[in-house]
Amino acid sequence: MSTIGRMLVTGGAGFIGGAIVGQALAAGWQVRVLDSLRADVHGSTADAETPSNVETVIGDVRDRDVLDAALRDVDLVCHQAAKVGLGVDIADAPDYVASNSLATAVLLTAMRDARIDRLVLASSMVVYGEGLYRDGDRLVSAPPRARVDLERGLFEPRSASGRPLQPELIDEDRPCDPRNVYAATKLEQELLARDWARSTGGRAAMLRYHNVYGPHMPQGTPYAGVAALFRTALERGQTPRVFEDGRQRRDFVHVSDVASANLAAARWTDEQAAGTSRAFNVGSGDVHTIGEFAQVLCDALGAPAPQITGEFRMGDVRHITASSARIRAELDWRPQVPFDAGVRAFATAPLRPAAVRG
Repeated sequence: MSTIGRMLVTGGAGFIGGAIVGQALAAGWQVRVLDSLRADVHGSTADAETPSNVETVIGDVRDRDVLDAALRDVDLVCHQAAKVGLGVDIADAPDYVASNSLATAVLLTAMRDARIDRLVLASSMVVYGEGLYRDGDRLVSAPPRARVDLERGLFEPRSASGRPLQPELIDEDRPCDPRNVYAATKLEQELLARDWARSTGGRAAMLRYHNVYGPHMPQGTPYAGVAALFRTALERGQTPRVFEDGRQRRDFVHVSDVASANLAAARWTDEQAAGTSRAFNVGSGDVHTIGEFAQVLCDALGAPAPQITGEFRMGDVRHITASSARIRAELDWRPQVPFDAGVRAFATAPLRPAAVRG
């Protein structure tokens, strides 16, 4: 297979980054990985090993000397390195801002200096906040849910008149409304990428991932998504605990489909005019509830039904599902892993060792 070019994957030793590396190699890319191998992300350096035909640079994206070396002779940057998840509390804010916002600013400056004009950025559906709802015949954004309502078990967002709102799919042209620190930094990454594209003539594709799951997820930490938390509980012989009433709507998308979306975005950045940036929702298009996800996992393992706890976390959103019509139409991308088959396979898929809590 002929070589397409050299791709730098930041965070390429991680869960999603590793899947991208594998597919990029298969597609004919030369691949270089830059990863800090953070203890709170990687359970062990052995588990984070990259393929033998991949050059690996160990270091932080914010370290300009390391970054300049990693960018040498690179044609495209696939920026996956980030601190993820809702976090524990506001004390996590400095690390989120430094790891996500500041690191992206340093990366974009270094790319400008190295005259690299193609970027694929890992963003997230969390930038939308609570998403899009219908109130009668009107489409509206939902206000933040009040603690007093959550404590009473009133989980659905409500209109000004007090009636529950009906969730709708949101598209990329709707306003963003981040509602926690992580979400704010993901939106800031996008805004920085857009400014970089305009000011340098670069081309940036910003991929708003939905709930990604699949083999080699890290085992549960306070920063993990529900898929990893549920699997971790089952590994320990425990019943998965589902917050609220389990009816929160999500779009669970397999990591192999997310990786193929990144390769499609790499082709897009090669074809677009200078100074172009565009956001793309990356989801399966098949909406399910968090409770359904937990139930399929339990069924696949013959485990007892998940426990619906009624607990909640301030900053969590109730429903967030977005339309992936744009990426299907413009990048000719199609997810390949159906929900039931993917989740059942995930029930016995290998996980990364538990990360070290800071």
